Amino acid sequence: MTASETGPDDSDGKIFIGKGEQPAWLTLGLGNRHGLVTGATGTGKTVTLQVMAEGFARAGVPVFAADIKGDLSGIAEVGEAKDFILKRAAAMGLAFQPDQFSTVFWDVFGEQGHPVRATVSEMGPLLLSRMLDLNDVQEGVLNVAFRVADDMGLPLVDMKDLRAMLDAIAPIAAKVAENGDVNADIRQAAASLGNVTKQTVGTIQRQLLVLENQGGASFFGEPALQLKDFIRTDGQGRGVVNILTADKLMSNPRLYATFLLWMLSELFEELPELGDPDKPKLVFFFDEAHLLFNDAPKPLMDKIEQVVRLIRSKGVGVYFVTQNPIDVPDRVLAQLGNRVQHALRAFTPRDQKAVAAAAETFRPNPKLDTTKAITELGKGEALVSFLEGNGTPAMVERVMIRPPSARIGTITPEERAAIIKASPMKGKYDTAIDSESAYEKLRDRIEGKNAGAEAAPGEGGLLGQLGSIVSTVFGTNTPRGKLTTGQVVARGVARTVATTVVGGIAAQLGKKVGGAMGSSVGRSIVRGTLGGLLRR
Repeated sequence: MTASETGPDDSDGKIFIGKGEQPAWLTLGLGNRHGLVTGATGTGKTVTLQVMAEGFARAGVPVFAADIKGDLSGIAEVGEAKDFILKRAAAMGLAFQPDQFSTVFWDVFGEQGHPVRATVSEMGPLLLSRMLDLNDVQEGVLNVAFRVADDMGLPLVDMKDLRAMLDAIAPIAAKVAENGDVNADIRQAAASLGNVTKQTVGTIQRQLLVLENQGGASFFGEPALQLKDFIRTDGQGRGVVNILTADKLMSNPRLYATFLLWMLSELFEELPELGDPDKPKLVFFFDEAHLLFNDAPKPLMDKIEQVVRLIRSKGVGVYFVTQNPIDVPDRVLAQLGNRVQHALRAFTPRDQKAVAAAAETFRPNPKLDTTKAITELGKGEALVSFLEGNGTPAMVERVMIRPPSARIGTITPEERAAIIKASPMKGKYDTAIDSESAYEKLRDRIEGKNAGAEAAPGEGGLLGQLGSIVSTVFGTNTPRGKLTTGQVVARGVARTVATTVVGGIAAQLGKKVGGAMGSSVGRSIVRGTLGGLLRR
């Protein structure tokens, strides 16, 4: 029996989202072309998000969604046949069938879900700088710390590792700055770094303390999250819905936005190329998306645009959820093919601009005054334009969003606890592991426990090794005429590290660095462009 014989409901290759004059379908094969859900507070964005998540899950597509207020947690429990739900379903010829979906709860703080952790090394210096709100000079010092840790084989796992690394490089940078056996450019770059080292390291350490006081330190550590655990189906072949509990995380919006951006970059890095699959491999809902773009520097914006544009070929659909479409930069907005626009209020000049901008993003419908309709939409109504079979946007339609099949609203703490207890992820991430990493290794070397194995006589122990590595980064250990290709590029890094965001260097390294030295430099610096992005 087909969907048309039973009323509008999900059918092969399509998800039923709502109905106006015609049913509104989201084509699964175009679900990885990304999307945008916008509207003022209280107009129904969360319900729309739940409807879309349910549709993807029914089709066997895993879902990841950030839950800001806890309203999305109801997707884990059976829906209730309330009068308003039955009335709306009947109005669109839909037979309401209560349902629930396999759900895994995650929480950076480990309180309302399984802990989510990453290592400091995986986060990378660019995203960590964004999280700590560092300037270019401070970010340059952070990049040196990462590079030295890479070359010395010192794993940066948690906050204490990064603190130990910063403390270790501080006197070395000053030592390099005093070295007269370098050309003027290198001496100037090293001196600039060395002159601010103590103050800069102190500033970074204070910002790390602020992050720790906000609870961000719990995010860094092991066991680190394996993103394959997000891409799973249940015993019925349905996609598992992964919900990140973000009510507490939202108290630090920069941490929230940077964390989700890190996840996107890791997905881009780890997943293979798929082209355009019959359905997405994963759908990623980014709520409060404006936080991602607020005050983002241009190099970071370039990388965000790049990952949004290219992650489609990995089979990942990214759906931004925010109040106004003008919250999303035009060059990112242009990548979002599937649009759902709830009501906007036009009380202020900015509101009026948002309404006009929203109307202009839709393919016009001669039967509909889009600008006027946006301000008249009722709760649960939306203007919808999904991509059609040839990848072009359909004409905008005014539709009523279908009711979700699962519960609308929050679940109780007892229900959440039961779901977590029965989760297939139980026990895998719940207990933190403090393995030997940079902090322990540096401590042991400073105490001389490994002096015989780690440093030959005359090398100066730990400081000698660090000095040698930093000098290699700056290109001071080799005469100019005898530099390898990797060292030439490393000198270029030294000249700009104090004044330039390292993202601009990555493209040069990818083209110029070769051999073993190039592999080492490229791995550390390119990893830093977006915490794991573009190692290609």
